[in-house]
Amino acid sequence: MAIYCSYSVYDFFRIKVGAKMDSATIWEWVGYLASVVVAISLMMSNIKKLRWWNLIGAALFVAYGLAIDAIPVALVNFFIVLIDAYYLVKLYKPEPQNKD
Repeated sequence: MAIYCSYSVYDFFRIKVGAKMDSATIWEWVGYLASVVVAISLMMSNIKKLRWWNLIGAALFVAYGLAIDAIPVALVNFFIVLIDAYYLVKLYKPEPQNKD
């Protein structure tokens, strides 16, 4: 017994991945990208790289949260962006030299 499907693989990709993607789908992919970037940041052994990657991921989550009207997501990630920026400034700031 064969199962017949009226949609081909071509139809699936034309519908799902077509040039006319709606904004909900685009923002969904921004959310996935943000998740991957944050996951990558947590694999860094270098603290500067960790902060930079985490800042980018959190900034993407801010955009994602605002786009889908998830204000708590946007707010907590905005706070994370501020924390990452603060520590990056501290990391790049030269150490004060003692004048003895």
